Amino acid sequence: MGGELAYCTEEKEEEVIKDTELEDEKMVAKMRYSAAAIGGGFSPPPSTMKVVVVGYALTSKKIKSFLQPKLEGLARNKGILFVAIDLSKPLSDQGPFDIVLHKLSGKEWRSILEDYRITHPNVTVLDPPDAIQHVYSRQSMLQVVADLNLSDPYGKVGVPEQLVIKKDSSSIPDSVNMAGLRLPLVAKPLFAKSHELSLAYDELSLQKLEPPLVLQEFINHGGVLFKVYIVGEAIKVLRRFSLPDVSKRELKASAGVYRFPRVSCAAASADEADLDPHVAELPPRPLLERLAKELRHRLGLRLFNLDIIREHGTRDRYYVIDINYFPGYGKMPEYEHIFTDFLLSLVQSK
Repeated sequence: MGGELAYCTEEKEEEVIKDTELEDEKMVAKMRYSAAAIGGGFSPPPSTMKVVVVGYALTSKKIKSFLQPKLEGLARNKGILFVAIDLSKPLSDQGPFDIVLHKLSGKEWRSILEDYRITHPNVTVLDPPDAIQHVYSRQSMLQVVADLNLSDPYGKVGVPEQLVIKKDSSSIPDSVNMAGLRLPLVAKPLFAKSHELSLAYDELSLQKLEPPLVLQEFINHGGVLFKVYIVGEAIKVLRRFSLPDVSKRELKASAGVYRFPRVSCAAASADEADLDPHVAELPPRPLLERLAKELRHRLGLRLFNLDIIREHGTRDRYYVIDINYFPGYGKMPEYEHIFTDFLLSLVQSK
């Protein structure tokens, strides 16, 4: 890992975190969901079937992308009932739930969930709030992968050299030189709520970046990224088009900062494209299974995905460039089967 240089006071860093959490807490205060408002409620499953009640607290955007009719229908047939958590009422007064599924942040919500976990030990909370916080900061999320330093006959998995910049954009060029990072560099917001990124080709352009951010060495990877979706012990891998390779010639001839909304998008599926077989080949399944198992344990999460690239010109050198909690599973083929099986397994394992 590259050196980490902190350029802001602790007070300033706390301000950034507080601003982020304040937005979520405002959202928590405003959100008032009801099961009837989302999809008109659910038909009860057969009376002979034990009902698994899943309380959910999600943003309206997440509800739309995740609770699709095909998921609700299959869940109902399997005896799973999704019930919206009313954030205007105490959580302990609702339910009873077998599982609580959530993707909200903020200190108030974390406190509510932690208290609920203590008073309702038999309810599975997906996932623990403290574990989720760990992957919201790009300063800490990839450190787990770096510490793992996974290497076996199927390949090696690491992270790009990176540098955290918390303040003073004018000092970025010197900091990059001191850390020994090589251009071009990918710049990402320090807090993982945004998928925007920039690609900086020269040192002078680095001063145009806006901290707090993380700088990562750009690794040529054939323009293909692998999204590894993890749902409990299940793994699903999808190809996505990514940023194109940068040649030495292009690096010398290019200057400036290029901004991208995200490194990949759902529309940019590379699964059906005519790609070089060496570029398109999926990472070995045993390698991904070992990586997922280690990260489930070390992160304490069961719902996340990994953005993985393979260094161009190699067959077995992989890098994790991002980790996302409760990602867009709705983009994953047959996600409704994988997710309902996972929910049932949680209840059956109790």
